[in-house]
Amino acid sequence: MCTPSLEGSYNLRKDVVRKAIKDVYNTKMDKTIEIGELVFLTVLNVGINMLWGGTIDEGEECEKIVAEFKEVIPKFVDLFGKANVSDFFPILAGLDIQGVKRDMEIQLQSIDRILDALIAQCMKKLSEIGKDEGRKDFLQILLELKEKEDSEMSITPKQLKAILIDIVTGGTDTSSTTIEWAMAELMNNLEVMTKVQKELSDIVGLDNIVEESHMPKLQYLEAVVKETMRLHPAIPFLVPRSPSQSSIIGGYTIPKNSTVFINVWSIQRDPSIWEKPLEFKPERFLNNNGKFDYRGNNFSYLPFGSGRRVCVGMPLAERMIIYLLASLLHSFEWKLPQGEELDMTEKFGIVLRKNTPLYAIPSPRLSDSHLYA
Repeated sequence: MCTPSLEGSYNLRKDVVRKAIKDVYNTKMDKTIEIGELVFLTVLNVGINMLWGGTIDEGEECEKIVAEFKEVIPKFVDLFGKANVSDFFPILAGLDIQGVKRDMEIQLQSIDRILDALIAQCMKKLSEIGKDEGRKDFLQILLELKEKEDSEMSITPKQLKAILIDIVTGGTDTSSTTIEWAMAELMNNLEVMTKVQKELSDIVGLDNIVEESHMPKLQYLEAVVKETMRLHPAIPFLVPRSPSQSSIIGGYTIPKNSTVFINVWSIQRDPSIWEKPLEFKPERFLNNNGKFDYRGNNFSYLPFGSGRRVCVGMPLAERMIIYLLASLLHSFEWKLPQGEELDMTEKFGIVLRKNTPLYAIPSPRLSDSHLYA
C-alpha cells in the first residue's frame, strides 16, 4: 500500500512543528503551558496532514477536527487497556457489568462522525479537481480502493475507517506521551538538559533552527530519547500476543491461544541487566556500538516490540519525537512555574502517561528573534 515518502513526511513534520514553535514564540512566552497538550496537538496535526493534508480545508474547520480528535483519542486508547471482567468470565460478557462495551461504542460513534465528515469532504474535493490530478494523499488512495468493489484490493467503508483509526490513535498518544516524559526527565535532571542544549548549540547554532539534516548528529539527544523509552515505555505491556501452539518457556507451559503480555517496563528496569536501573542516565546508550537500537534485536530493550509484530510506525515515531523535542529544547529555555513541584509518578494504562500533566514556562533561547516571527 502506498505511504507518504520520507521527503514528503519530513516537509509535513517541518511545517507543522515550526508552526507550533511559532505559536509558542508569539503567544505563550513566559506563560505557563501544558507540555502534554502542546506536543499532542502538534503530533496529531502531523498525522492528520500526512493522511489527508491535501483534502482538508485550513482554518477553523481543521482546528475543530483536531479538537474533536484530541478529546476522543485518549478516552478511546484508555478503554483498550481497561481491565474487563468479561475477558476473564465470558459468560458475563452480555451483561457488560463495567460498561466497557457501552463506553467504547460511544467513543466509536464520535470517531465515526469525525471520519464521515472528513471522507465526505475528501470525496467532494476529488469530484471538483478530478481523481487523477496532482499527488494523492493516503485518504484518496483508500477511497479509490473502496470504489474497486470487484477487485481483490477493494476495502469496505468499515475497513477504511479502521485503518484511519489505527494510524491516528496508534501514533498520536504514544509519541506525545514519550515527548512529555522526556521533557519531565530533563527538567528533573538539569545537568542532562544542559548537555542536550549544548549539543544543539554546537550542531545547530543559536542563529539557526533545527533541520532534518541535524538529526543524525544529535547523538546525545538520541540517547536521551532512548533512556526515556527505557524508563517510560509508551506501551508498557506491548501489543498482546497469542501463540498458535502450546509452548514451554522457562519451564512454564503457555497454552495455545493464550493472551500473552510482555512486561517491557519491568525488563527495562531489571537490575540484573541495567546498572542503576532507576536512574536517568542517557550515557548508557552512548558508544555501545549499536547494541541497543529500536528494532528489538536486543531483548533487554524493546520499546517498539520485536520481530514481525514490531511497531510499523517506528521510523516515523523516531524522527518525529527527536525532531519535535530538538525544536522545543533548541528554541526555548524551560522552567517550572514558581512553587510547582515535579511529579514523576506514572499512571498505569495501555499507554504509560504521567500521573499529573507537566506544566512549564518557555523563554526565548535563540539569538535571532525573527526566526519564528
